Amino acid sequence: MRRRLPCHGRLSAAAGSRGPFPGAGTGSPGAAPLAVLKHTVLGAATESPRKVKNVNPPLILVLNGPNLNMLGTREPALYGADTLDDIEALCAETGEALGLAIDFRQSNLEGELISWIQEARSSAAGIVINPAGYSHTSIALMDALLASDLPVVEVHLTNIHRRESFRHLSYVSRAAQGVICGLGPHGYALALRGIASILAQAEEN
Repeated sequence: MRRRLPCHGRLSAAAGSRGPFPGAGTGSPGAAPLAVLKHTVLGAATESPRKVKNVNPPLILVLNGPNLNMLGTREPALYGADTLDDIEALCAETGEALGLAIDFRQSNLEGELISWIQEARSSAAGIVINPAGYSHTSIALMDALLASDLPVVEVHLTNIHRRESFRHLSYVSRAAQGVICGLGPHGYALALRGIASILAQAEEN
């Protein structure tokens, strides 16, 4: 699934319309989580800021891995009732609020995800990725992200560290400047805010 999103709406409206997410923390998705995100993502970014491509508005590639096309019907008690289309709309709203263009894609194929990452080297300013099951198995996906020379934020709908032990390791995390997990769809909005902050910081430097 490959589509470039038109931007419309505002993040505040989208965030306010979404209730608590199963498996997420009990804290409110307001100022405190944003502060935590800034500490986590920007703290890593200051160590080795990556070169930002001159794209206006900056294009952010939002990638979704295997089985995420089943959101809304796949284990809703664990993953929630929001569909991938709902998350796509949230990313579009967030992108407009932040002045970002969003290229939102999903694939069940590892090779296709890798090809998209390789293409992003010449077209995108950053990557937000929910690698899903490939988080724990794909060294090739990790290598592609490392080779992209782009800022990367990894997202998981659930808290992978509270689940089965085999889910605790993510190879993708080795290529990411920040990781957000357990906040449901709202994690995508936080990831985009983190990317925007990384890009702004890189411009200042």
